[in-house]
Amino acid sequence: MSKICAGVWLFLFFLTSLGAFADQEEPGFPFPWSRFTLKNGLEVVLSEDDTLPLVSVVLAYQAGSIYEQPGKTGLAFLLENMMFMGSLNIGPMQHIGYVNRVGGEPNASTTEDITYFYETVPSNQLALVLWLESDRMKTLEIDAAKAERAKQSLLDEITQRKTAEPYLDSLLAFDRLLYPDFAHGHSILGREEDILRLEVEDVRAFYATYYVPNNAALVVVGKIDLARTRELVEKYFETIALGRKLPLFLPPRPPEKKEVVQAFQDSLVPSPAFHLGYRIAPPYSRDYYVLAVLDYLLFKGKSARLYRKLVKKEGLALYVAGGIEKRKDVAVIKLFAMNNNETMVELCQKSIISEFSKLRTSDISSEELAKAKSLFKRDYINRLASPMERAMFLAEMVFSPVGLDGLPGQLPRYMRVNPYEVRMAINRYLVPESSVTLNVKLK
Repeated sequence: MSKICAGVWLFLFFLTSLGAFADQEEPGFPFPWSRFTLKNGLEVVLSEDDTLPLVSVVLAYQAGSIYEQPGKTGLAFLLENMMFMGSLNIGPMQHIGYVNRVGGEPNASTTEDITYFYETVPSNQLALVLWLESDRMKTLEIDAAKAERAKQSLLDEITQRKTAEPYLDSLLAFDRLLYPDFAHGHSILGREEDILRLEVEDVRAFYATYYVPNNAALVVVGKIDLARTRELVEKYFETIALGRKLPLFLPPRPPEKKEVVQAFQDSLVPSPAFHLGYRIAPPYSRDYYVLAVLDYLLFKGKSARLYRKLVKKEGLALYVAGGIEKRKDVAVIKLFAMNNNETMVELCQKSIISEFSKLRTSDISSEELAKAKSLFKRDYINRLASPMERAMFLAEMVFSPVGLDGLPGQLPRYMRVNPYEVRMAINRYLVPESSVTLNVKLK
């Protein structure tokens, strides 16, 4: 059987097994996994999957942009790039070369709260990947020349993003209004003036603080022998010293309940637009599950309420997108709409408020709710449909308030949401005093 055919068969099996899983009242998670913690605090999760002779490895650090300090923005993203610039035993970019030469695919990504490093390789190359990851966790070489190259690379990326995304500046301004504090509200990319001022000592301090085993999770999914894999993990990672005590991360103070409406002028945007956001319940709180389903009802798919109303039916918006965004312990609902002119901006906002008013006073139909849940379930399943996606999902859940122990009951919690809960959530959160609006005007 070809790899493509095997992958299709595996995905169809996932759909079937997870369909049964979602309908059970007290299900178990449909994939086996085990976990252990090394003496230095590294959380390790192993999951066997012998469908293909491959293994996916994810090493995740709680080292996103929310851990940066004012005046030091951009460090998390910058350090992601520096992790490929060489360590004690590996030269610059050789990490990528080693993985590519054995037919593997390395990559990395940074979010507001987690930075991920990940590879998929033939299963007989697992030891190579574990050695590479452990070497740069332990002995990354950070010098002034490398730091300057990483800074220039980040500045170039900011320039490219602004060229490709004309509404980026307004989005960054909107986030500063919507999120309750500096930690959550500033960009992963960082501020250009901050990046220019970063010193090599700043990079070393961030690495020494957050790139440590007691702030990381290692997930291995694929064709593995559990006992042998544990031996390899202990061989390469257990000698790494425990990091210093991590700085205390304090949750933000609840923002003042007051409607915020501001304007943002920009000469580079192609048409007027607006950002609209609502501060909602924290991730994985009781109301969060309801709001996640509401997200699909309002925004996801061509039959979603706001797309159907604003674009297809009333023609008030050229483009509408939105949904829930979570940054560690804070969540918001965001909407962005492009319009032909400023009159359309105003009419579009009134139409959204009108739609929310309808939803506050009457329950949605069971059929509409079922469709939203079906789309949610499809996307949830897609996050488990390959070893790499599953490894990324498990790494994220290690750091979540739910944790791995709470994983089996997650999908059913979303599936049990009812129309009354949706109406109550709208009345509680989609209200003017929780909202922030930023109108983007042509300069």
